[in-house]
Amino acid sequence: MSGSGSNSIRRILLKLSGEALMGEQGFGISQDMLEYVSTEIKTVIQRGVQMGIVVGGGNIFRGVSGAAQSMDRVPADQMGMLATVINAIAVAENLNRNGIPAKVLSAIPTGTFTESFSRRLALEYLEAGTVVVFAAGTGNPYFTTDTAASLRAIEINADLLLKATQVDGVYDADPKTHPAAEKFHQLGFDEVLQRQLGVMDLTAVTLCMENDLPLRIYSMRSAGALARILDGQPEGTLVINQ
Repeated sequence: MSGSGSNSIRRILLKLSGEALMGEQGFGISQDMLEYVSTEIKTVIQRGVQMGIVVGGGNIFRGVSGAAQSMDRVPADQMGMLATVINAIAVAENLNRNGIPAKVLSAIPTGTFTESFSRRLALEYLEAGTVVVFAAGTGNPYFTTDTAASLRAIEINADLLLKATQVDGVYDADPKTHPAAEKFHQLGFDEVLQRQLGVMDLTAVTLCMENDLPLRIYSMRSAGALARILDGQPEGTLVINQ
């Protein structure tokens, strides 16, 4: 599966970092960024493509990370999961306000705030054209939201996993500090692992590789990128089994 042409893409999963929701702020959630995300997603939904989202919690967790450093890993990770629930609710509510049906499914019980995750429910919502925002990672400590994104993408039978980042693809060095860094337009999962390119964490990349799930890394700040990806344009970096 190439994951690069619109004809082959029926369902996608987008991984959004919590930091992406900050915009130009130092922390928290930017309304401008929520609107920007909604605009990008609308182009996908209008094409009839089904969409899931996994959102991180760094923008909120950043405010308590100092306290978390002195904690055991488990409660610290639980705080991070709660941060993703806040972000997921914000993203879903903004989508709904813009006329895009969206639901939050959380991997941890949140009472009346969200519905609890089940694969069956997620698939029902997706088939109905509802955007599903997956919250609380995998529901377990020691797993990143990158791993949650790979897992959820596999569970919903996504054709493509997208990771929106601050850079426009994968480079052989940090382009911010190495102006001559080379950008990769396509990579194999085995090369990503061998060269430790930091595309996603090891577990997330391995899940994609073992389940033949194409992964595309692209710039969150590139307006219209999602539409171009669905048109088959070479946006960012595509990672596949070669």
